[in-house]
Amino acid sequence: MAKPILISGIQPTGRLHIGNYLGALKNFVELQNSGKYECYFFIADLHSLTENFSPQEKSKQILELAADYLATGLDPKKSVIFLQSQVAAHSELAWIFETLTSLGELKRMTQFKEKSEKEKERANAGLLTYPTLMAADILIYDAAFVPVGEDQLQHLELTRTLARKFNKRFGKTFVEPKPILTESPRIMSISDPKKKMAKSEPSGCLFLDDSPREIKAKISRAVTDSGLEIKLDPEKKAGISNLLRIYSSLIGHGIPMLEKKYHGKNYAEFKRDLAELVINHFADFRKDKKALMARPQTLVAVLKSGSNAATKIAEKKIHEVKKKIGIAF
Repeated sequence: MAKPILISGIQPTGRLHIGNYLGALKNFVELQNSGKYECYFFIADLHSLTENFSPQEKSKQILELAADYLATGLDPKKSVIFLQSQVAAHSELAWIFETLTSLGELKRMTQFKEKSEKEKERANAGLLTYPTLMAADILIYDAAFVPVGEDQLQHLELTRTLARKFNKRFGKTFVEPKPILTESPRIMSISDPKKKMAKSEPSGCLFLDDSPREIKAKISRAVTDSGLEIKLDPEKKAGISNLLRIYSSLIGHGIPMLEKKYHGKNYAEFKRDLAELVINHFADFRKDKKALMARPQTLVAVLKSGSNAATKIAEKKIHEVKKKIGIAF
């Protein structure tokens, strides 16, 4: 019996931080290694074009993300790892879905409202149509499952809606995918624990490829709180609570155990231990990523091979779709 297909992707928009790892990559590797799914993981370079970039920067970001995928444990022998833009059927299906989607549906998307608020009329149209491309990314492979965070559930629900719309109008064609919610904590900036950790504020990020010296310096400067207790209290002790979540997620043990371990100890001691944990946890990653980035041809070969494999599947589906709507013979 064939395994159900699972798909997800990450945008190449800069260095990945520990929030990206705990929220996505760590889960990708676990899902791949579970043996339960046929996994497709892609680099969402088309989605990333909605942000400002230079061509040289974009090429580097794509290779860096490919290295991140491999260095964290995604394996081309176990998963199809590919570049979104190299599979033309994504864009073709996205356009077909745009003709089935109302402006109202797109304008109701929370992420569009948040991202376009500052730009108003100057916001690029890609921000508006992002969800139809995301739907195409998923439905073109008949994916049954999509690992997502809560912030992507609205987009996934639109994907399911589009699958139903198409099926009702043109006959059964698409699988309605189900979410696999990632059980990951919301990691906040270590310089401002009231804001989510974001690449746009590097000082508040623990990047996966930070050097041991950088990790020690950042964690030693991390915002804590008044008082001395090391305990989870998101309202009154947002800073130490954020660091506890990072610590707990990396060791795989609950926060109560950490509260007990550090009872009567000070912030400096806790931070020293956390820095050591982060340094050791990503030691192999740093070494492997450095080696991979020194061999860009290997990364390109992995992406080409994966994109070719994905294209074979996607082209069959887009041909089926075109026949259903009357534009293929």
